[in-house]
Amino acid sequence: MLRVAPHCGETNTMTRRRFLSATGTVACLASTGRAGTSAALSTDVRGANDRIGVGLIGCGGRGNSLMASLLKLQQTGTPVEIVAVCDVYRPRLDKAAKQYNAKSYMRHQDLLVDKRVDAVCIATPDHHHAPQLLDAAEAGKDAYCEKPLSHWSQFDLTKRAVQAVRKRERIVQVGTQCMSDSAWHQAAERVKAGDIGKPIHAECGYFRVGDWGERGMPIDDANARPGKDLLWDVFLGDRPKRPFDVSRFFRWRMYEDYSGGPVTDLYPHVLTPVVNVLGVGMPGVAVATGGKFRYQEREVPDTFNMILDYPEQLSIAVLGTQGNDYPPNEKRRDGLPTPVFRGWEGTVAIEGGELVILPNSGSKKSAKRVPIQHGSSQERYWTNFLECCRTRRRPWGHLELAYRVQTALQMAMLAFRNGRTARFDAANERIVL
Repeated sequence: MLRVAPHCGETNTMTRRRFLSATGTVACLASTGRAGTSAALSTDVRGANDRIGVGLIGCGGRGNSLMASLLKLQQTGTPVEIVAVCDVYRPRLDKAAKQYNAKSYMRHQDLLVDKRVDAVCIATPDHHHAPQLLDAAEAGKDAYCEKPLSHWSQFDLTKRAVQAVRKRERIVQVGTQCMSDSAWHQAAERVKAGDIGKPIHAECGYFRVGDWGERGMPIDDANARPGKDLLWDVFLGDRPKRPFDVSRFFRWRMYEDYSGGPVTDLYPHVLTPVVNVLGVGMPGVAVATGGKFRYQEREVPDTFNMILDYPEQLSIAVLGTQGNDYPPNEKRRDGLPTPVFRGWEGTVAIEGGELVILPNSGSKKSAKRVPIQHGSSQERYWTNFLECCRTRRRPWGHLELAYRVQTALQMAMLAFRNGRTARFDAANERIVL
């Protein structure tokens, strides 16, 4: 079996070492237990009225959407403030700095030494998530990190980031805002209570028409060139060193160097609640198929199907394409097809605003319908993160959940690209092919 090697260059490692050595701001907290428990994580507790200063890393469309939610909370009385912004492209950076009246930085390391920054929002391209989360943790900052947790090739770097967060006892919320939907917490309660017996199978998916999330990304300036106002080398990070390409810079989701297509861009939204409901750990086996079946002007697939087998003796199927948008809206929740959870004695599904528990034939259990309390909300998700920054309790989209999801997605992508079965070596915490 082949071990998947790290995909992180020595240059970034040395930069991180110099950064930490130079700043002297690392919060070396005494470890009292692994982050991710429901109990308080550390003594770094803030009062209910203490302001939380947030630094935004990545001032593109997603970053500004997240900041819009944060501004709404601030304007309605939540003690939070956007105090710093960072981007490798100065026009975006200057616009955000003016909009939020915030200090501006072109390198995230400089933002992390700003003492006004208590927490960061990481909204950069996929391949920067894990290294920036690692740096944030080692600088003593809590973090809201956009999904996916890392690039599909960065398992070892992902693991290092997770270990740093655990060691420094940082609060991390990963940007799968669907976890603010009470449906998934209520479904988890029903499964844990035994309503469907032992879980054996689940299915979920993501179907839409259009690759506007990749080829449709806006090119801010077709004449942009690298230099002091566009830090191309910083953008590349640990990726292959390539000559500047305006499409790669602005439409990075089209390219395998920086993205994985549906499996890592879209599937965190549908797999995260399923893993949460079932309470499973790392998958044992992953297989995947798919390809570019409709949109050819891209490197990443537009259709991706994966099956995960777990040591808990159950399977999860994740199916999807960007070439068809069935099922219709009435069979979706928050824009996504609703998952199905199957057990030895019954099934949990969603119909309208209700959880439906249907017994298997021959089961002695009764059918149930449970009203869903509320849907998802990005503002509610931010509120949960900020509350957890104060109380040091585990947020809804916590890092340990995201690590299990991201490992599954990385296994599937590696299986797909190599035409092999990916397995997880739990004893050594590594992916093997």
